[in-house]
Amino acid sequence: MKRTSMNDSICPIARTLDLIGDWWTLLIVRDALGGIKRFSEFQRHLGAAKNILSSRLKTLVAEGILEIAPASDGSAYQEYLLTQKGKDLYPILIALGQWGHAYMFDENEACSYSVERQTGQPLAQMRVRAQDGRELAAEDIEIIPGDQH
Repeated sequence: MKRTSMNDSICPIARTLDLIGDWWTLLIVRDALGGIKRFSEFQRHLGAAKNILSSRLKTLVAEGILEIAPASDGSAYQEYLLTQKGKDLYPILIALGQWGHAYMFDENEACSYSVERQTGQPLAQMRVRAQDGRELAAEDIEIIPGDQH
């Protein structure tokens, strides 16, 4: 099945998935949030083929999610650093991880999880909230066309 671009969609979910819906892309962002910066580190950690990794990194740079900078150690290498746009993807990754923890692992099966760096404490479960702070369930939410807000 040929992939269709969602770049012209009025749906922000569709447009976002058009950019970051590929699983390699989100794993690259996850690793960048974890401090990985160099091509060789991404490749070693992800096990991605060089051509796939190179393509995804180029796209992330072109879209302003990553930027290329000289290596911080002064070597001739370059590093990939998250921009603010890239850092702002962290809630998506946290939500995916929490969902995966709840539904993709057996009760006693080992899995990674996110903690607050300063305290080492697990993160609270992410919730969707109304503007007044009330927690909302899926049935409380409606997606409306873009010309109605």
